Amino acid sequence: MPFNIVQEDITRMTVDAIVNAANEQLRMGGGVCGAIFRAAGPSKMQAACERLAPIKTGQAVITPGFALPSRYVIHAVGPVYDRKNPAESKRLLGSAYRASLRLAIEHDCKSLAFPLISSGIFGYPKGEALQVDTAAIAEFLQDHDLDVYLCVLDKETIVVDDQLWQEISRYVANNCPSDVSVPMNPSAPGIGVDGDAAMVPGKALDHLLENTDESFSTTLLRLIDAKMKSDVEVYKRANIHRRLFSKIRSEGYLPSKRTVLALAVALELTLDETNDLLKRAGFALSPSQKLDIIAEYFIVNGRYNIFEINQVLFKYDQPLLGGV
Repeated sequence: MPFNIVQEDITRMTVDAIVNAANEQLRMGGGVCGAIFRAAGPSKMQAACERLAPIKTGQAVITPGFALPSRYVIHAVGPVYDRKNPAESKRLLGSAYRASLRLAIEHDCKSLAFPLISSGIFGYPKGEALQVDTAAIAEFLQDHDLDVYLCVLDKETIVVDDQLWQEISRYVANNCPSDVSVPMNPSAPGIGVDGDAAMVPGKALDHLLENTDESFSTTLLRLIDAKMKSDVEVYKRANIHRRLFSKIRSEGYLPSKRTVLALAVALELTLDETNDLLKRAGFALSPSQKLDIIAEYFIVNGRYNIFEINQVLFKYDQPLLGGV
């Protein structure tokens, strides 16, 4: 089920299927497409594609992976970005992602790796392409169990909104020890980190903090009830596997700190509630850890989209929340 961003060569991913950013004629191109054809074996891949071509923008087809580590290659055609009609570009790009995801499920795939479709020579702005990618995958994963990866070659591929980046940079700078460096946003060079961060603490559920001897799993289940959420909603919003969530529900099992933070985000906990949940698993937020400070920023400011949080963590070279 989890969706992770990884800095990897997609042709080396050991997943059930990888996605090729294809053209309508399914011919070997440049960039990701050319790399996939070369790694698979150009003649075999081209012959397989010729039997399926042409396809329309927004559609996808599947072929064997041949010499690739993946069993399949899903060839998805994203749009050439139309600045005069961005809504249509968005519709077609979302369609390409959804078509790819459906093919993966139809062929019993448990894992799938995407490039950022259309963000190369097709000219789709990377930040907007990432939003479409994340929205389409997150929506699909609400109803399906699938490990999905977004493969990027460098961190500049992940473009974080400038205003959000400035706010987080200020928050990290104001809360990190002086010897911990704060990176600039590669998508917005020259932006500084001076100023104060806005902090709007939420109101804690006081009765949830009273039982200090309560186990982690008992507290978690009680929080789920108090927040009026279902188990399925929580583990999907936390970007974790159902089987891991089953272990967490068991008395005596203690998850990792990143998993606890992912659950706090899924439950939309206040900072006090998050700290209490962490303590019950033997952890605490640390001002010397960038991951903790970034997670704290999102919780304090009521931004509970784990995929947005993970994009920022990825840019800061930090482990992601949830995941496998």
